[in-house]
Amino acid sequence: HHPGELGPAGERQDQRDHEIIQCRRPILRQRGGQRQIDSNPHRVASAGLPDPDLVIRTGGEQRLSNFLIWQSAYAEFYSTEVLWPDFGAEAFDAALLEFARRTRRFGR
Repeated sequence: HHPGELGPAGERQDQRDHEIIQCRRPILRQRGGQRQIDSNPHRVASAGLPDPDLVIRTGGEQRLSNFLIWQSAYAEFYSTEVLWPDFGAEAFDAALLEFARRTRRFGR
């Protein structure tokens, strides 16, 4: 991505970069000469939002890539070979049908 480029939700790349930097600053703290991650959920950008029930990865990816890593602890994961630009209503319906077939255990 290049600065000013629109992302999937229509936001500008430089706006997203700024939000990521603003979110990371309070999370990384200097403690005893070492950087440690502060995982306080009240300090992240998604504070106040419900945790996701379903995480959909397109393009065959099967990893989180540090995306909502704490928030998605009990989420169901769905991977599809469909690439993001081609991920439309039909692919979304397939993900929801698969999600509906699963028995959620919430870490149990």
